[in-house]
Amino acid sequence: MIPMRQQTTANILMVRPANFGFNPETAASNAFQSRDQRHSADEMREQATLEFDRFVATLRAAGVQVMVAEDKAVPVKPDAVFPNNWVSFHQEGYIVTYPMYAPVRRLERDEDIIKTVLSSGFKYNGERKNFERYESNNLFLEGTGSIIFDHQHRLAYACLSPRTDGQLLEELCRFMGYQKVVFHATDAQNQDIYHTNVMMALGETFVVICMDTVQDARERSLLVASFAETDKVMIEISLDQMNKFAGNMLQVRNDKDETILVMSEQAYRALDADQISAIESETKILYSDITTIETYGGGSARCMMAEVFLPKE
Repeated sequence: MIPMRQQTTANILMVRPANFGFNPETAASNAFQSRDQRHSADEMREQATLEFDRFVATLRAAGVQVMVAEDKAVPVKPDAVFPNNWVSFHQEGYIVTYPMYAPVRRLERDEDIIKTVLSSGFKYNGERKNFERYESNNLFLEGTGSIIFDHQHRLAYACLSPRTDGQLLEELCRFMGYQKVVFHATDAQNQDIYHTNVMMALGETFVVICMDTVQDARERSLLVASFAETDKVMIEISLDQMNKFAGNMLQVRNDKDETILVMSEQAYRALDADQISAIESETKILYSDITTIETYGGGSARCMMAEVFLPKE
């Protein structure tokens, strides 16, 4: 039986950054952020905006429906380009907003951005699940950075970290009617992987994952069994490839109802021929150069896209 729930959507929210830059508040737990400040703040901001606009144009040319919200210049939000961490829009008609680890990132939650989505012809049932109240208890769950949803099978994959709290994940899963699949993942320096979506990307028929980050044999077996039970082809990447954002990908759909795995150019160049062939046997590939955003923001293509699964009016 083919699951009827959507795993992919053609409707994507992206936030055009007003003040992109290096965020010292997030650097302590994000090993992907470069501290090599070779570019001035103005150069970073200008280059990131160019990369953003080019990425949006690339997606739209491929037939993906992209809604662009403009980041407000004040207050300054260096990571506003990564909206998937603070909001998610679900096919049952509700919205979830999330608690953020870095205080400056909490400023990204913006009702005007949500209104941009709702004014684009989507049905919202009025139900909002707010988790931001947990910030006062230093408990965090950063959206689809922390959680990889298998919507078809109602599963929520998450590697625990300072930004991904197991109790909050449990509460979200109870609300959504999902089952959690929790594990631990560390990099080559034994530092917690800060977000699940840098080491794992889940498509309709496949999963791209860096299994080398999962040290516990029982947890590795749990993941392998879950992927087998849900008929996902496993495409493994190395730690080095993960560090080049080859795990930070998102499968979307276009106006021809084709699926596309979206990634950065750096991630694509990091893949070998066999991995590219394995992916292309499951879906199309699309990439764009977002080097500045990756280098100083510590996030990549998936982080820049918030899926909108709300039903259409």
